[in-house]
Amino acid sequence: MSQAQAADERPLTARSVIASTLLGMKPPRLPTAILVRSCGLFGLNEGTTRVAISRMVAAGELTADEGGYHLTGPLLDRQVRQDESRRARAEPWNGKWTLAVVMAERRPAAARNELREAARQLRLAALREGVWLRPDNLAHDRLPVARATVERQCRLFSSELVEPGEQGELAASLWDLDGWAVGAVALRRRIGALVDALESGDLDALAPGFLASAAVLRHFQSDPLLPVELLPPDWPGAALRADYDRYDAAFKRVWRSWYHAQ
Repeated sequence: MSQAQAADERPLTARSVIASTLLGMKPPRLPTAILVRSCGLFGLNEGTTRVAISRMVAAGELTADEGGYHLTGPLLDRQVRQDESRRARAEPWNGKWTLAVVMAERRPAAARNELREAARQLRLAALREGVWLRPDNLAHDRLPVARATVERQCRLFSSELVEPGEQGELAASLWDLDGWAVGAVALRRRIGALVDALESGDLDALAPGFLASAAVLRHFQSDPLLPVELLPPDWPGAALRADYDRYDAAFKRVWRSWYHAQ
């Protein structure tokens, strides 16, 4: 079972529906009544939803805004990362790698966890304990908070492999490229099975469409965004993104029809 399938099979909470709904909005704000009805699509009652909203406000994830709520704090940062992973913008690769080496011998657990999360966001892979790396093909000014965390705990180097021909093998050992590709192909089939219903305006496709959208966006965030030179043949990243653009446009048209009918 894939991680996306396992996540889909877990019971949806009001928090997850609220967060995913707002993460898909630009700007990430909706009236309270729409958030309540969105949770209702998944059998979550109004009382449960309002309790979740209150808890998200207390946790700094939502802010009240003239009869509605908008994302703030870590969820707003997550939307930035989500949008970036969907666009998959990269720079031409010159064959160099970014190497981040932890400098302190002993660090508290909180600092180690903070670094792991920042490295994940920056698509760095662990070569061994305390050594992280990736091809230097992503802008250095992206995700400044995560980069500041890495720079605070690590010393950064620019390096090249002595044997350039081994770079593909190194990438394949650091990232599960075959697993990501298999997941992408499965997601292409999944949204392909829903897109015709959405394009025909079928409101019954909203709930499964919501889950499929969340699964695709999670998958994008696990894409290592490697240079094409290091990817296997027939890498499905671009095809999944193209399929999702069509799918997302259809989903949002049905969502707006449902939204305005409430």
